[in-house]
Amino acid sequence: MQKRKLNYRFHNPNSMAATADYILKILIDANSDKVERAIQAAADQVALETECEEGGSS
Repeated sequence: MQKRKLNYRFHNPNSMAATADYILKILIDANSDKVERAIQAAADQVALETECEEGGSS
């Protein structure tokens, strides 16, 4: 039996900017937990560095 090659075609009636905005929103939504953890880790690091600087100058 011969393998059949699949061809996909997408019709996108939106402008490129609207499509990019839509994809960006999907990616942000999909990665929101990861971004939240990264922001929290950065905030914790800044707080730790601030504590070290304040404690060292006393």
